[in-house]
Amino acid sequence: MTGPLVPFREIVLKVHSRCDLACDHCYIYEHADQSWRTRPKAISDEAISWTALRLAEHAKSHALPSVSVILHGGEPLLAGPARLRRICEELTAALGEDTALDLRIHTNGLQLSSRYLDLFDEFDVKVGISLDGDRTANDRHRRFADGRTSHPLVLRAVELLRQDRYRHLYLGLLCTVDVANDPLAVYDALAELAPPRIDFLLPHATWDAPPARPDASPTAYADWILAVFDRWDALGRPVPVRLFESVLSTLGGGPSLTESLGLAPTDLVVVETDGTLEQVDSLKSAYDGAAATGFDVFTHTLDEVAAHPGVRARQLGLAGVSRTCRQCPVVRSCGGGLYTHRYAARSGFDNPSVYCADLEALIRGIEQRTAAATESPAVTDPEALLILQQDLTRHLLADLHERLDGRGGGRWSTAWRLASTVEQLSHGMDEIYAHPYTRSWLLSCLDALREQRPEALGLALRLDSYVAAAAVRGGLDLPVEVACPGGTLTLPTLGELRPTGSGERRTDLLAEVRGSVRELWVRVPGREALRVRTPEATDRWRPVHRPRLEGWPDLVIDDLDPYRDCFDDPVHRFEGPALLTEAWALLRRAVPRQAAELAASLTTLTPLRRGGPSVGRHGYGALGLHLHGTPAELAAALLRGFRRAKLQALTEVTDLYTQDGWWHHPAPWQDEPVPVSRLLAGAYERVGLAALDPVAAGPAGPALRTLEHTAELTVSGKRLVAALQEEAARG
Repeated sequence: MTGPLVPFREIVLKVHSRCDLACDHCYIYEHADQSWRTRPKAISDEAISWTALRLAEHAKSHALPSVSVILHGGEPLLAGPARLRRICEELTAALGEDTALDLRIHTNGLQLSSRYLDLFDEFDVKVGISLDGDRTANDRHRRFADGRTSHPLVLRAVELLRQDRYRHLYLGLLCTVDVANDPLAVYDALAELAPPRIDFLLPHATWDAPPARPDASPTAYADWILAVFDRWDALGRPVPVRLFESVLSTLGGGPSLTESLGLAPTDLVVVETDGTLEQVDSLKSAYDGAAATGFDVFTHTLDEVAAHPGVRARQLGLAGVSRTCRQCPVVRSCGGGLYTHRYAARSGFDNPSVYCADLEALIRGIEQRTAAATESPAVTDPEALLILQQDLTRHLLADLHERLDGRGGGRWSTAWRLASTVEQLSHGMDEIYAHPYTRSWLLSCLDALREQRPEALGLALRLDSYVAAAAVRGGLDLPVEVACPGGTLTLPTLGELRPTGSGERRTDLLAEVRGSVRELWVRVPGREALRVRTPEATDRWRPVHRPRLEGWPDLVIDDLDPYRDCFDDPVHRFEGPALLTEAWALLRRAVPRQAAELAASLTTLTPLRRGGPSVGRHGYGALGLHLHGTPAELAAALLRGFRRAKLQALTEVTDLYTQDGWWHHPAPWQDEPVPVSRLLAGAYERVGLAALDPVAAGPAGPALRTLEHTAELTVSGKRLVAALQEEAARG
């Protein structure tokens, strides 16, 4: 096993090994491992003290900010209030203030009383209760040894926990699925108790002892759970359900939220009542001794357990699942299923889950039901992409304001207030947020602050020039005082001005700016106001170039913005629109649909000395390009650059894939396999270029077919691939 140890962040502490119920689906008493018979009923004082010590040293050595301890059994309340108090006291004292302690208890609730809950309130112990639904469902398995129902007593415990004085301790309900029960009746009964969370658990099973399937359906459990999902979803998802939230999270590119799904490494260890240290409890369903490590709290550290081969095997992510699972499109969501459920005597744990068909049907079923609502609108709506990109820049400005925390003084405060005014009165700030190099400026400021560079504050104070440009573009005729470093006034999206004469010494100064996009008035203290007709270049005023191309009226050739130098290649001056005009006309004729979107999305071209098309560290809408070659070559470069810029913009506002690099896929345009990010980028670019020059573009079809079945794509990523397939079919 390679890689660093994964520290334990969750400890299951067995405080009592017996139970007051005789549930016939209990993995501790009814499955393969019967080690409970030889263990003491209650955990000893010595085992409690050593557990607290081991946990504290583990938390300290790994600098863990928090750990969870779950008091478990058997039935943990059988340990009694005095022993539970001792456990809480010792754990709290051992961890001190350096590591937060999250104490929980999982109980059947039969013994729960105010005496226990007052104790739990004192130590903030959250309470989870096992309940399998309505009385019919619960009585199917959760009975006393003499056959009596436990349901009324569990309901009494839940009602006690729901009282105002104890409700903050209510963790939720745990329900083991039985497909013989009515799924809607089960869900309704649980939801009626207003739990903070519901956990639906698949009954523990292996290939040697498979789960019950009364109708022999290979997806009986998925069908049952999906029926619950439909009810939960139709009612507006009134209560969090961990299983559903986990699937939805992984479909969107997020983490799994439960050990039973996903590829996250396990970080749980079990302490038995005799102090022995074991792996996850569910392994008791596999075979006798499956959970054993040979370690105990008296003589071994938790790091020694973390290095145990059995523990490490559940920390390997993709490498830890079977070959069949590694090739499955839903493995990122299901993770091969719970480790225990993969076991077969003939092949150990190197198998798919015994619930494999159920897990695939469940994940695909939830995806089909929610894709339209969960996929990002930016994938198929260019206008939505532009709006989300503007919001991203807006949030960066807010982040800069927060990080400055008053260090900008009066100048920053004035500019910040004026920015709010301009945003309220006009569209001017929206145009500044849409300017690609506003993002470059903000990122430079945040980098400088993070690295504590001395120029950080000076960079941030350039906000005044952006606010002045916004006021001008918004037509507000609002005077804004702007700093002019080196005697040059820069107005992003408009141009740059030397307010003083060409023969005068160029020093830092302040200028008041007001006017409109057609005419500016600039006043330097002690001088007459300078009138600037913005479209006209003079010896003092250099406007940004506006080629006024037919069908691309908003294009700017920006070789002035101080933050345009954000590409891999050096910037260059603009040498005239002739070649660009021909290339653009060719694009409009050959690919009118793409040309129209390009014109609505790309607002800024920056000439490069060489190379390109290049997408740099800026907002959506800019492209660095060496304006050379034939019209056909420049047209292809424009289209290629647009495709690259749009894909980058999409990845900035939504997750198209996750766990990039875990898999490598064949790419028809090169010999070596590539990660999903490069496969998607290559296919995205080639589908667009194929409409212009199929030979130069190369094949994209095989890549699209591969992408269709990859595990890394999110819901939004799959929608993008579907859109690419539609685009390729149109030609």
